[in-house]
Amino acid sequence: MSSEESKNCIVTPGFPASVEVSSNPKTRTFDKHWIPHFNKKLTAAGIPSETAELPEAWYPKYDKLKAAFEKNYTVNENTILIGHSGGTAFLVRWLGETKTKIAKLILVAPWKIAEPGDELRENLYNYPIDETIKSRVGEIVTFTSDNEQSEGKEALAIYQEALGGEVIELAEHGHFILDHMGTEEFPELLEVVLK
Repeated sequence: MSSEESKNCIVTPGFPASVEVSSNPKTRTFDKHWIPHFNKKLTAAGIPSETAELPEAWYPKYDKLKAAFEKNYTVNENTILIGHSGGTAFLVRWLGETKTKIAKLILVAPWKIAEPGDELRENLYNYPIDETIKSRVGEIVTFTSDNEQSEGKEALAIYQEALGGEVIELAEHGHFILDHMGTEEFPELLEVVLK
């Protein structure tokens, strides 16, 4: 089996604000915006891609997320990990703790800032980034938008300082959700993964 054939991709979405948002097909976003479309396109291009479905994502306890991720998904040196929003915080923390080697780490609209008083997300986001991650990852790329929220720009600076890598800024993509992008197409991400 060639290394190209053994590649796989796992996309970890952000964490919804509440169980109501997450469980209601009309209000949840992870199954409407670019992720399902991207998974189909990448899988059709020969790299199996799936969404990490983590338990009780509206109540993101790191240890519970980690256990489910490790039980249900295979990650090795040929894996491409993509995080969106709060999913980036989980992946970076997990990579730092497990010292896993992967092919690419792609952060889309990275997040690391909890709302004031949100202790649960503070516990998830408030960790020192292991700067040795960059020695175990073949390539690190971050997508941001010119009209991302200030907390998103702050998070981007935190990840950049620790991990470096290429930053791709797209116009008018907001927080990379369907309402902000106006499309489920994300060709720039597909291009980065396939190159």
